[in-house]
Amino acid sequence: MLKKVLIAGGGLVLLFLLFDFVVMPWYVDLGTTQEVPSVTGQPLVEAQGLLTQSGLQPVESETKSDPRAPIGTVVAQNPQAGALVKPGRRIYLTVSGGEQLVEVPSLRGLSLRDARFALERVGLHLGFVGHEISDTFFANTIIDQSIHHGGKTARGSNVHVTVSQGKDPGDRVVPDLTGKTVSEAEKMLAAEGFQVGRVTYQTGMNLVPNTVIDQYPRAGEAAGTTKSVDLFVARLGPSESDSREF
Repeated sequence: MLKKVLIAGGGLVLLFLLFDFVVMPWYVDLGTTQEVPSVTGQPLVEAQGLLTQSGLQPVESETKSDPRAPIGTVVAQNPQAGALVKPGRRIYLTVSGGEQLVEVPSLRGLSLRDARFALERVGLHLGFVGHEISDTFFANTIIDQSIHHGGKTARGSNVHVTVSQGKDPGDRVVPDLTGKTVSEAEKMLAAEGFQVGRVTYQTGMNLVPNTVIDQYPRAGEAAGTTKSVDLFVARLGPSESDSREF
């Protein structure tokens, strides 16, 4: 009998504690919570106004790039919409910074290969490639770009370029190569849009080996449609001359 009384008494004490520490606080706090409204997708100013009117405290926590949301709109909130919070609770808002833009590098003077690498490093792509005659830029180098250096565009965009074809053949003049080494002559010709043609080696007591002693076409002549220049080069060796094509 005593055992039953003790069990009954313990149960009453447990119910009292449960009521006092769990049920009553829940009941008291029940009327002091409220549901967080949804402000995602709204302009920041409107979202702040709605939360303030609801007795909550809006906080702009961060700006995040988002190509799908206009600049200045709320893309996320914490706590989420529908959560029960106490009045005055801070609601953290993430705001869209719009589509991410990248700065376009300078491509003028670069080869197509180098330009492609420069664009890919910042998340852009090489687009259409056009060609124009240029007196300023070497052949096969970029003379212009559709988005100028320092301009900004969306990541993943194409940048179109114009590539030099070298000088107009009618304006080109054959440079003077005499006294130059073969490698120096080759660089000079390339800079003017020419290439080395047939190289004929000749020997002589008063000639400096591996230097150009004559050329065809001659220095100063208009190039016309000529693309290559033949060289006559000094060397030490047998008295007879020989030739070869570059």
